[in-house]
Amino acid sequence: MTEERTGGKPTDGTESHDPDFPEAFLSFMRQGWRDTTLPVGPRPEVPNYAKRRAALSAAFPGETLIIPTGGEKVRANDTDHPFRPGSDFAYLTGDHDPDSVLMLRPNGSGHEATLYMRPRSSRQTDEFFRSRHGELWVGRRHTLAEKSTELGLPTADLTELEAALADMAPGRTRVLRGFDARVDAAVRPYDGPRAEGQPARDRELAIAISELKLVKDEWEIAQLQDAIDATVRGFEDVARVLPADRSVSERLLEGVFALRARHDGNEVGYNSIVGGGEHATILHWVHNNGATRPGELLLMDMGVENRNLYTADVTRVLPVNGRFTALQRQVYDIVHASQQAGIDFIKPGVKFRDVHLTCMRVLAEGLADLGLLPVSVDEAMDEKSTVYRRWTLHGFGHMLGIDVHDCANARKEMYRDGTLGEGYVLTVEPGLYFQPEDELVPEELRGIGVRIEDDVLVTATGAVNLSAGLPRAADEVETWLAEQREAGPRLPV
Repeated sequence: MTEERTGGKPTDGTESHDPDFPEAFLSFMRQGWRDTTLPVGPRPEVPNYAKRRAALSAAFPGETLIIPTGGEKVRANDTDHPFRPGSDFAYLTGDHDPDSVLMLRPNGSGHEATLYMRPRSSRQTDEFFRSRHGELWVGRRHTLAEKSTELGLPTADLTELEAALADMAPGRTRVLRGFDARVDAAVRPYDGPRAEGQPARDRELAIAISELKLVKDEWEIAQLQDAIDATVRGFEDVARVLPADRSVSERLLEGVFALRARHDGNEVGYNSIVGGGEHATILHWVHNNGATRPGELLLMDMGVENRNLYTADVTRVLPVNGRFTALQRQVYDIVHASQQAGIDFIKPGVKFRDVHLTCMRVLAEGLADLGLLPVSVDEAMDEKSTVYRRWTLHGFGHMLGIDVHDCANARKEMYRDGTLGEGYVLTVEPGLYFQPEDELVPEELRGIGVRIEDDVLVTATGAVNLSAGLPRAADEVETWLAEQREAGPRLPV
């Protein structure tokens, strides 16, 4: 990576990579450049973003709303993580650039939106080759007009943001806090009640955006399907390089899937979980520093985030040698039955919690069949007991969208304690995990972990499994794995 030298600032105010350039070089760099324009047009999804902003505007009449995207995060020393826009900001604008801020100012009929952004600088300053944001370092940026055309939003230079924030009345301003320290400092929190460590007024803004995201429009559903289809291809890629007769590293499989994610999408939607053998019993195993072994199971929880930042979230368990043992199949079938019961139960109007209980009862019945429950199924399911959860710590699933755990700021009564509505997308992912050191299970069960996860759309008549492109039943998984191996490795196309 090219070294950035930042020992001082040049006289034009840019953030210099090398303040010691001789004047002859500077003079030479300032001449002979042809101007360029980006061939941009309105993006087809612009009306969707406008509808979301209008809905947010209606929720807070007469108040100024400020939604930052955040900036780059330091990875180590002077290198940054790849920038990923703030989900709420991207949901309302479609913009993917760092440091931008959306401001909704009240007007007579609602709100006027302005996107504050860092535009392309002219060649009249040295910024284009001396600043860390210069386009010779990071590439061509949009002009204000180009960005406005693309997103259907009025734009303003980011340098004007400080002045715009200076006269904000705290009692009539709400800020999505925690994303941009400049904005947080500029707009004094309203001196009133606090909720979850921040002013209640600001917390209400975060809640409102989360609850808007509960119902997906047609464009969002298409984005999720796009991410899921890429994820299916990624699982196929992994299956094609998974040997039946020898070990390979978990990180090899992680890397094969990551190649698909970068080629067909933006990135992986979350850190991939690739757990061979007993690693499958660790719910968030992301070290992926183990290896597969013939005769054991391989659990992979992976999802592609597509180019518009919508992510899939899918888990499959494969028998490494191609065939489940009788005991592995018994555990697998319990989990599959639990998942199917949950999917079959889903429809508009059912309680989120009741989907959970539906899945969990099937797991508890399966644990009873395995002889593991110390009490009856009914006693185990009693909220004063729940001893079955020793072997399944997590819930049945979560909302899915522009975040893998979407709508996280929604109120309990609208989400966890609420009912499902048409247009919701959620995961269904029950699992059973028998830890290798668990002395309350037979030795032959120890180290077996099974989770099956699919992404489900709630429709007017029930549920549609968006990730049905990957088989779930044990026999079908064995057949699919054999077919992928026979097809052989492939590069993304």
